Amino acid sequence: MDACRGLTEDQLDSRATQSSRSVRELLQHLVGSELTFVLRTKGRQHEGESRHVEDTWPGIDVLREVVAVTGDDLIAIATHLDDDEAVVLPYQGKRYEYPNSFFLLHAIEHGVEHRTEIKVTLALNGVETPDLDGWFFSQAAGYGREV
Repeated sequence: MDACRGLTEDQLDSRATQSSRSVRELLQHLVGSELTFVLRTKGRQHEGESRHVEDTWPGIDVLREVVAVTGDDLIAIATHLDDDEAVVLPYQGKRYEYPNSFFLLHAIEHGVEHRTEIKVTLALNGVETPDLDGWFFSQAAGYGREV
């Protein structure tokens, strides 16, 4: 998200060949989906909470604020996860049961998929992109300190 802060309007609207979404749309989708994953761990479906980040472009700063909160929420959920805990979700008049861990796995995989799509799109348009390797995250998070 921070690497996208300085993108131009043209860069935000760029698409990779065969991609169904622009960089701007992918960023909105990523943030809205992360909010939805948090809600689903609580047994709630998407009920319009992400409309403010998906329907109109709120800007990188708003997306960054929302994703900071939802990222912290997902970490807290993972920290207190009970492997056997199930969530029941309503959908089209029926109820479906999922292990709560599924939503965390989906959030991780979904994020990796679309961050990679954004990175490839930007690289194809000549934009220098950050390294998404986990080692860089670990450094930023303060992990791996010498003891």
